[in-house]
Amino acid sequence: MAKKKKLSYLINLVGILVVFFLLYTTFQSGVLGARTTYIKGICTTACYTIIMVTSLNLLVGYMGEFSLGHAGFMSVGAYASAIVTNALASYGVPDIALFIIALFVGGIAAAITGVLVGIPALRLRGDYLAIVTVAFAEIIRVAFCNFKITGSGRTMSGITKLSSFYWCFWAMVVCVVVMYMYIRSRFGRTVIAIREDYIAASASGINVTFYKVLNFTISAFFAGIGGAMYAHYMTAMIPTNFNFSYSAEMLTEVIIGGTGSLTGSIIGATFLSALPELMRSFASYRMLAYSIVLVLVMIFKPGGIFGTWEFSLTRIVRRIRNLFSKNKKGGLANE
Repeated sequence: MAKKKKLSYLINLVGILVVFFLLYTTFQSGVLGARTTYIKGICTTACYTIIMVTSLNLLVGYMGEFSLGHAGFMSVGAYASAIVTNALASYGVPDIALFIIALFVGGIAAAITGVLVGIPALRLRGDYLAIVTVAFAEIIRVAFCNFKITGSGRTMSGITKLSSFYWCFWAMVVCVVVMYMYIRSRFGRTVIAIREDYIAASASGINVTFYKVLNFTISAFFAGIGGAMYAHYMTAMIPTNFNFSYSAEMLTEVIIGGTGSLTGSIIGATFLSALPELMRSFASYRMLAYSIVLVLVMIFKPGGIFGTWEFSLTRIVRRIRNLFSKNKKGGLANE
């Protein structure tokens, strides 16, 4: 079993390296011409959006609770990381070290906020929890509008640009892998059990509140990392960027991709990031097209496009190998 797992990890690592090599070659060769910088920017946006959406799926898909305040955790990570890196920039810290520090600071700040919000809020369920998370995000936004260190409601600019596509790509890969491993761990399976039957899980001795707060905190941590990447890519931001509409967009991407599917979240986040480019000719109809897609998915595929299905490169390789084995046996039989 251990040997199969190692082989699976190796196959998936090779697949990720191939994707990175193709993107790297495309951007470095200049085959896209003047559009190279723009397309690379879209890919960078897709990286932190994927982290945001997959982290939200930990709540919505795997824990079964709606959260409409995810942008609040993103803003905490964005502002906290920007403040720290601005303070360290004058000390000659290398950019890669600053980038890693920004990610950890953003994640930890959002995780602490997640604990403070989660302990009282997660005693609620359903619509009540959604309302509390909306209130939290609005409180955070208003607070950032009044703090001098965050610009007092004006644009916070001058943030060091650290989020290059290549660094963001590998940060995104690490975050998604960690989330996948968490879901497949004992803690993740316990969270899924709570989603399936809250009362039965509690009756079997599971500390439901603890696991819900743990999951909420982990989700907030990765949202903070996404916020840090966002801040150091945009280099300027205002609190209104992290409003209710942004949280709703991320929730929509989770639902479209599939609640309980990290693959669906990745595809949904990539779709939203590429949508402005695809709809450039009729940008005024972009949100209309997005709404139509959502309505169609809800009618014909209520569980999302991917449902709970996960893409597996190992499974594909195994099927191809089995197909070749059958063909080879068939050829020998014919002889």
